[in-house]
Amino acid sequence: MRENAAGDSSPIRAALAAREGLELDLIELLFFAYRDFTSDPDQILSTDGFGRAHHRVLHFVNRMPGLTVAELLDVLKITKQSLARVLKQLIDTGHIVQMQGPKDRRQRELYPTPKGRALALALALPQSRRIRAALQETGPEERAVIGRFLKAMVNPELRAQIDRLPHGGAPDVDGEPNDGR
Repeated sequence: MRENAAGDSSPIRAALAAREGLELDLIELLFFAYRDFTSDPDQILSTDGFGRAHHRVLHFVNRMPGLTVAELLDVLKITKQSLARVLKQLIDTGHIVQMQGPKDRRQRELYPTPKGRALALALALPQSRRIRAALQETGPEERAVIGRFLKAMVNPELRAQIDRLPHGGAPDVDGEPNDGR
């Protein structure tokens, strides 16, 4: 059987097989896990005409009230244009308020409203249930290993963003108590 050259549009009938360096089984597990992890929030968000970008903005604004627009752009790694559209919808619907920074009035700080907090909690609840159920199957003692694995999936230069999130006394990804500082 001849290899397809660039530009050859003949069909390949054999499935992509695991080769050295390809983690196809874990890639597929991540695809399936992500699909199911986002399915409940997607359904909740669709009632307001929102999507996953709205979810991410709501999540981080609720986790770090007072986050500036610049900081949010850095966390989400999206364009200013993409954020502007999503943020405008969340502000117009009363989920988020934007305030001038107390030191630099050019900065815009973002805060959830009670409506925005309620939606963030409604979105986090089914995801937390799914995580707890998975931990019951894998064993709660595996939480630290799973946390280290997920953190290791993040680009090394961006891992500091994770360390800046409030942990509220919950174990951090190393399994040690974290006081949120």
